[in-house]
Order: sequence, then C-alpha cells, then structure tokens
Amino acid sequence: MIRTMSATRFATTAAIVAVLTGCGSPEPRGVVSAATPEAAAAGARVLAAGGNAVDAAVAVSFALAVTEPAMSGLGGQTQLLVAAPRAEPFIINGTSFAPRATPIEAKTEEIARHTATTVPSMVRTLDHAWRLHGSAEVDWAQLIAPAIEYAEAGFVVGPFRHRVWLQLQEILQADATVAALFLTEAGTAPAVGSTFKQPVLARTLRRIAEHGAADFYTGRIARTIAADMAANGGWLSYDDLVQLAQPGELQPLRGTYRDWSIHTMPPPGGGWVVLQILNLLEQHSVSDLAFDSPNRLALVVDALRIGHRERRDHPVENLIDYRGEVDRKTSKETARELAIPATQGETTHFTVVDADGMVVSVTASINNFFGARAASPGLGFLYNDYMREFVLDDPTHPFALRASAMPYSSMTPTVLSHDGVPMLGLGSPGSARIVSAIAQVIQLWVDTDLGIASAVAYGRAHVVPDSLLYLEPVLAAADAGRFGNRGFVFGEPRAYLAVGDLNAYFGGVHAVALEDGEWLGAADPRRDGAVVQP
Repeated sequence: MIRTMSATRFATTAAIVAVLTGCGSPEPRGVVSAATPEAAAAGARVLAAGGNAVDAAVAVSFALAVTEPAMSGLGGQTQLLVAAPRAEPFIINGTSFAPRATPIEAKTEEIARHTATTVPSMVRTLDHAWRLHGSAEVDWAQLIAPAIEYAEAGFVVGPFRHRVWLQLQEILQADATVAALFLTEAGTAPAVGSTFKQPVLARTLRRIAEHGAADFYTGRIARTIAADMAANGGWLSYDDLVQLAQPGELQPLRGTYRDWSIHTMPPPGGGWVVLQILNLLEQHSVSDLAFDSPNRLALVVDALRIGHRERRDHPVENLIDYRGEVDRKTSKETARELAIPATQGETTHFTVVDADGMVVSVTASINNFFGARAASPGLGFLYNDYMREFVLDDPTHPFALRASAMPYSSMTPTVLSHDGVPMLGLGSPGSARIVSAIAQVIQLWVDTDLGIASAVAYGRAHVVPDSLLYLEPVLAAADAGRFGNRGFVFGEPRAYLAVGDLNAYFGGVHAVALEDGEWLGAADPRRDGAVVQP
C-alpha cells in the first residue's frame, strides 16, 4: 500500500504533532544511524548532552573519520542536508575543489597519491555547520572528544571494516607512511575484534579541538599538509587551503514520489538521477511494485538502466546555474518520454534526528577505499583521491579536469517530508550505487508495508548502462534467469564485500524514519553500522 497520511499503519497527523511537541506517547527521542557503532554512540552522546541534530552530525563525522578510515576522514569532503519541521530544508555544500595548480593536460597515470587529492573541505564544512546551525549548548571540543577517545584508546574492528582492510592490505603495505598509520605493527590488516589505535591522528584531532578548524586551513596543520604535498609532488598548496571558500548553503532539489515531497542533493551530486528514477517508477501501480510482486524487480531494473544511462549520456552541463536543466530532467513529462522503449568509489553515510524532529542526512567521503592511499606522517589522516573523478582529454565536458573545479560526485543525502514535516532521512555510500540504493529504499518504504529496517535490508539491484546488471545474491537465485533474454549481461559483485545473501557493494544505507509516531533508525546489515538513541 502507499504510505499516505490517511490510510496506513504509519503515523497519523495527530501522532506526528504529539512527537514534535513532546505531548502524548511516545516521548520524543533522537536517533542516530551510522556506519560504525562508535560513531552512532558519539552522536547519541551529544544529543544526550543537549545538542541538536547538527551538533550530533559533527560529532558523528569526526568519529567516523577515526573508526571507518577507509571511507571518510579529515582529508575528504562532506555534504549535509538539514530539514526541520515547518522550515525550508537546506544543503550545506561541502564539495572539495581541484587545486589551483592542476595541469589541465594531466594524464591518468599522473593522478596518483599526492596529486590525486582535491582541497580537503570536511573540517571547514563541519565548523560552518556547528557555528551557524548548532544548538550553542555543546562546544566544539565536546564534539571532537569522542573521536579523540577512539583514536587514543582505539576502537574494536568490525567484520566489514576488516574485509575492506584485508582486501587493500597489499596496497597499504606499499607505502611506508600509510602502512605505519593504518596497519598493525606486524604490517597487516587489523583482525576482527582487535582494537586499533591511531595516536598520530589523535594528536591532530586534539589540535583541531583546541585551536579550532582554522588551524587546518591557516595554521600548523595547514603548513604541515603543504610541506608534505611539496615534498611528494602534490598540486595542493598552502594557498589552496587558505583560500578555500566557506561552504555554501543551497536549496535542495525538490521532487515528489506519490504524495511525498523529496529534498535531495543538487549537482554535482546524484539527486537528480534519484528523482528521475522515482518518476519512472511512479508510472507503475503500487501493486506492481509490491515487494512480493513478480514484476517489481524488472520494473526497478528498467528504471535504473534509464536513469544511469541519462546520467552518463546527458550529464548536467552547468554545475552552478543548473535549475532549468535539472527541472527538465526531473519533470514527470521527461519520465514518460524516457519510459518509451527507445566507477568503484566508496563513501560513508549517516542520518541523525533530534527530539525536535530536525533531520540531518550526511554523506562524507575520501572517494575510493582509503582515498589516495597517501598521508602525512605527522598528521595521521588519508588524503582523498577525488582528482580521479574528473574527465580527462575532453575540455568541453562539465567534469573536465581544470583548476578549482568541483569533482564528479554521487553523494545524495535525501529527506522525504509530508506537509512540511520531515519523516524519512537516508543516504548511502557506493559511488553510482548510491543512486540505485536510495531509489530502491524510498520505493519500498513508500509503496509497501515494510518498515525502514526491512526496506534497508531488502535485496537490491544495480545497472551499469546499458546492459551490465548486478543482482544481490538474495535476488539473483530467483530472478537471474528472467533477464538473460532482455539484453543484460550479469556482473559479479565484489565477493569480499558479501555478508551472507547481502553484499556491501550495493551500498550502506543508514536511515531514520517516523513510523507509528516514533522515530526509528535503520543501520544497513551490509556494514558494521548501528542505531543508537540517547
């Protein structure tokens, strides 16, 4: 059934008002869903101390930088979507930028390690979010304190993080600095259940806590980054750090699915593709898209194929003044026309809601697993490798390699609202699979009786245009035979990311949803994540 305000087991208007005002039962509580239990606990700790969802998001981000180092970190970028009841949602755009010294004639083989990094924007973005939108009840040092504790005392390595570490072990061993920082004393990946400490990163975090974010861009940390870049042939300079612009605040892209309002990430993110895929799915009946319908998977696969093909063949040309172009791409009429027959990145995502119903959906990344696989020995964090996301040898392409340009990104923090009330916040890691995962979870949550935890755990598909189809093992056994005669070739998801019949290749959705008048969280079982309440 469709989740509507009038006919569903979902929260009624009266129950929503009770939650938002603190009246009635259940009593309002915040929820944090994040990719590691340590990070989720850090966010819940801030909510319990009186912080709001933005404060908690800052704490979660720093904690993930320690406890999930393959996915995000101080050397990366962060995007936040903030939605509060009866207020206009907004994006805090923490995109990174190519260094000013970027040579437009660079070749693929020249973009590696130190030359692979864009100007890190995470720390400045989090500082901006806290200063302008935090509660003023929790200070900067309190937000970083959990991350410092996890770096100094260590965190317990979960099975998903171990698998990623083990797969990249030989690559990490190839660089002495990276090996010393991110492998055990024996030079190996930390084992499941072992405690991994990062004392160098702890010192860097302590300095940011004591001296503020400015030290990362104009102080001792900035000078250390610049010296490391200069010593290793990197294009990033001290001036790039000093002159990094404050993050902008943007209106999200807006769309609808059934009777729900959707707010999602504008270009260079992948939100417009999510909206286009959902527009395609909306043309089909709810019964055809029921989770147990024999037609659902084929309809989802077709929508994914069209959406990803459009993104590849007709990318958004103007990444600054994109409104008219995106409006056309995400219109219902365009979806009807498209429906007529005719990279290996990684990330992390978490979602926080506080007791007032403010939802913050955050995607952070250093791009590929372990980013550029390069780091300063004195700072303890990995640089991102977003320079690999630019298009080479085509200066007319919207993502062409050039100085100060924004890299291609699939980051898509998203919030669904009804009558101005945020009721679902979600996002995912996984490069282009981000788009596929978010669209499928939204469709299941809106069109079926599945709660958010079941919708997140449900099997997924992904299409690489035009004909390469990936099916999660839980789907493949029953449905693979139906696609061979439709022009699809089956891809093999990375086996080392498998968890039983699920596979982390298909994303890691961390979500919160208001169901039956209560905020619930969902941590993707494909990852090491957790849901924690204060």
